[in-house]
Amino acid sequence: MNTEFTEPTESTPSAPQPLKGLRVVEFTHMVMGPTCGMVLADMGAEVIKVEPIDGDRTRHLLGSGAGFFPMFNRNKKSIAINLHTPEGAEVARRLAASADVVAENFKPGTMKKYGLDYDTLSQVNPRLIYVSHKGFLPGPYEHRTALDEVVQMMGGLAYMTGRPGDPLRAGTSVNDIMGGMFGAIGALGALIQRGITGKGQEVQSALFENNVFLVGQHMLQYAITGQPAAPMPDRISAWGVYDVFTVRNGEQIFLAAVSDAQWATFCDALGFADLKADARFASNNLRVQARPALLTLLRERLADRSAAGLAALFEQVGLPFAPIRKPEELYDDPHLLATGGLADITLPDGERAGQTAKTTLFPFTMDGQRLGVRLQPPRKGEHTQALLSALGYSVDEIAALLSHAAVA
Repeated sequence: MNTEFTEPTESTPSAPQPLKGLRVVEFTHMVMGPTCGMVLADMGAEVIKVEPIDGDRTRHLLGSGAGFFPMFNRNKKSIAINLHTPEGAEVARRLAASADVVAENFKPGTMKKYGLDYDTLSQVNPRLIYVSHKGFLPGPYEHRTALDEVVQMMGGLAYMTGRPGDPLRAGTSVNDIMGGMFGAIGALGALIQRGITGKGQEVQSALFENNVFLVGQHMLQYAITGQPAAPMPDRISAWGVYDVFTVRNGEQIFLAAVSDAQWATFCDALGFADLKADARFASNNLRVQARPALLTLLRERLADRSAAGLAALFEQVGLPFAPIRKPEELYDDPHLLATGGLADITLPDGERAGQTAKTTLFPFTMDGQRLGVRLQPPRKGEHTQALLSALGYSVDEIAALLSHAAVA
């Protein structure tokens, strides 16, 4: 892994900005809401992040939360507002009134306390699109406190990921990230409809419902087969060869052959003519039925092969394979480096504040280009005074707000 930090450089991407001219004000924290804002920001919207007076707490999380803020807050401006003061709440309402889109991910009822809920704001601006990110859509669970792990446990994902009797959450914030993406998708649809009708609307996205969507394939598996879906480590695979193999020196590699044509190629490439001719393995469904015996044979025959040699062979003949990588090893991935999948950002907080690190970009192109970093993850309140001035606050009014700790 390349751990060298370099001096920050200005990023001036020429990629399309289809949302340029759109103003988004987000009252968000953690991952779900900020992901929604990042989607819109990367596509060119002006996204203004409203932080508490002492800053978004994700700026200083430890452990698995250490990457939250720089990952999900690029291409945004920051204003720090104390919503608990009347002056601060008024600033927030004035800022929200200037927006095309307002996004939030606080507990139900929180925004209403400050006059920042959809019903209140839409009376001032009927064209407003308001995106709420919650734990649950309205219903019996809506007042529960949800986390990604909570909905993974109650929504079947942890059951499917872990071994039988050992539920295990997925290794990243899948529901938070996807919930924010679905919020952004809803916002984009609402923007198109607003262009037709002239009216805004409220969009709601929720962690639990997102998780249920993710496991929907397993629900339908049960509906079709009458058999409950087994946890992934104990599942009945749809393919005969589709597994991780431990090879020479204890290295591991994922290998697959998911069609009869691929099975023939697999046997030819590895010199397994006897397996190719074996009637027990003549079709994919037969291989699935004989999978325990087949995998035992394959593990024995592959044990002395090298992972690198297998990877080169499978790439040459066009078969699916994958090395087993750790996240930090992706910094040196030749494909990501060659295709511009990683971009420099300046770290805004912590011991390495001001240094440069690489972050991942959205996994799509527009007009053949990746959507880059136009604005670095902001320092707390970096744009407070400029944004207040643009809202019409005078120099003296801004000074008063700062002195009263209504903004920072």
